[in-house]
Amino acid sequence: MGTSTEQAEGAAQGGQHGPGAQRGPQGGDGAADGPRGDQVPGVADGGAGRPVALSPSRASDFMQCPLLYRFRVIDKLPEKPSAAATRGTVVHAVLERLFDPPAVQRTAPSARAMVPGEWEKLLAKRPELAGLFEDDADGERLGKWLADAEALVERWFALEDPTRLEPADRELYVETVLDSGLRLRGFIDRVDIAPTGEIRIVDYKTGKAPRPQYAEGALFQMKFYALVVWRLRGVLPRRLQLVYLGSGDLVTYDPSEADLRGVERKLLALWEAIQLATETGDWRPRPTKLCGWCDHQAHCPEFGGTPPVYPLTVRAAGDVPAGEPGVVPQEA
Repeated sequence: MGTSTEQAEGAAQGGQHGPGAQRGPQGGDGAADGPRGDQVPGVADGGAGRPVALSPSRASDFMQCPLLYRFRVIDKLPEKPSAAATRGTVVHAVLERLFDPPAVQRTAPSARAMVPGEWEKLLAKRPELAGLFEDDADGERLGKWLADAEALVERWFALEDPTRLEPADRELYVETVLDSGLRLRGFIDRVDIAPTGEIRIVDYKTGKAPRPQYAEGALFQMKFYALVVWRLRGVLPRRLQLVYLGSGDLVTYDPSEADLRGVERKLLALWEAIQLATETGDWRPRPTKLCGWCDHQAHCPEFGGTPPVYPLTVRAAGDVPAGEPGVVPQEA
């Protein structure tokens, strides 16, 4: 699914892989959305729907560019799969299934050997991904792509020891409704629970650790997960851990209640802005250097394009509360 602000900013500095860097409909790195993304449940695939929930990726989309959010959530415009995002999907699958056998069998060679099989499984589910290598008659590009995925998997073993880990959950789908009525959802790569009950939330990134000025985007995603887990289980996660396989870095953060309450306030403000834009149909582009990664330039006014006809009923101007549609809340 698309790319978050942090991922795209990382791509701009050579630290990530650009658009499509997340799992879900587009596949790749980062947080996946729920069963039907953030739209109204029951809307047929390909149809428009009003958003009813937030995931980390869609929240990041709106903060990056409200019009990008519209294209992905309201219009559901197709996006081209990328080799980097697809590699991220394969690597995540290996790291998820690595824990299936007993600890003694969790070795780097066995994990590397899983990569081709996971690629074949993904290809069977999404045949269109074959187009990534349609001009690769001798298989050279595919071979290098698989080797790169294997190298990312092997690097993980230098960062964590799977023989000493027994995750409580892997690829955990979480969903909660805040007191305000806002529904939050997403997929967490891994949840570890210590014998003392302390919770660690772990997320794998196949890119490089971002520069400090871009680090907040990834932490926002992790705090989002922490907030959901806190509201669901009544336990404040002890640690948030980002595993950057591209650079071999571990980044940890210990959240406080104040941190998560701040994230909750930010999400509520974000949701109010999304609802207002949905009601008015006023989705404003936010030009940045990240626009070069966007698949939707043909529909973007900043590039001389025209957005599709808005598929939802809009409210009359007099019925819209005072305020500016599409305003993106600032960092908490």
